[in-house]
Amino acid sequence: MAKIGFIGMGNMGSAILNGLLKVYQPGDMIFTAAHREKMEKVTAETKVKHASSNRECAGQVKYLILAVKPQYFDIVFEEIRDVVGPEQVIISLAPGISIENIRTRLGGGVRVVRAMPNTPAMLGEGMTGVAYEAAAYDEEEKREIGLIFSSCGRMELVEERLMDAVGCVSGSSPAFVYMFIEALADSGVKYGLPRKTAYAMAAQTVMGSAKMVLETGRHPGQLKDEVCSPGGTTIAGVSALEEHGFRSSVIQAADACYDKTQRMK
Repeated sequence: MAKIGFIGMGNMGSAILNGLLKVYQPGDMIFTAAHREKMEKVTAETKVKHASSNRECAGQVKYLILAVKPQYFDIVFEEIRDVVGPEQVIISLAPGISIENIRTRLGGGVRVVRAMPNTPAMLGEGMTGVAYEAAAYDEEEKREIGLIFSSCGRMELVEERLMDAVGCVSGSSPAFVYMFIEALADSGVKYGLPRKTAYAMAAQTVMGSAKMVLETGRHPGQLKDEVCSPGGTTIAGVSALEEHGFRSSVIQAADACYDKTQRMK
């Protein structure tokens, strides 16, 4: 009997499965996907077996990861409702769908974890916000939940009421970061850098700056100040960003994400 099951094997399901292969054996996992060709391809690449149905997958695992889009939940829930129970841990990756909503739709007798990973998980550098009712899980289960998501990056436990904010700060924001990298690279190309060189320099700078925040524990404002020499080029650039509403634009982008999530409920 496998320990961890996946229903859905898109980008997020694949990222978590591949992360878990660093700490688990292929035989510890099982999955299903919408198309047989996809299942056979994943099995050939990872040695993780695929189940013949969602019902079969759900019925033989302790931890069941729902890696499908919310619009498919009704179909999946109809298939698995009578085979999942309170001894299992159901982990949903869907934005905007509450623990209580999922519990009710699965019959009320299940335990549900909400998680919001992001696409850098595909390279083992993801950031996942996780919410669950701590009193419903023993220490071993909490450890396993943590291991599932730390295997493909970092994770932070948050209150469920903050999960929509997680979607703004880490779920959708890789797209914002890619836009910043593209714009920064464009500025280099404008002044003569080859496109490939400009992308590499911009991307490495973003990655290194992020590591400075994570590994030094210092406030981003302090790190910014240390780059800004009095009367220098950097403070001139920072001033221009402020003049054109850089921070306000980022916050407004997060507002748009949050509002969209609220309308999905």
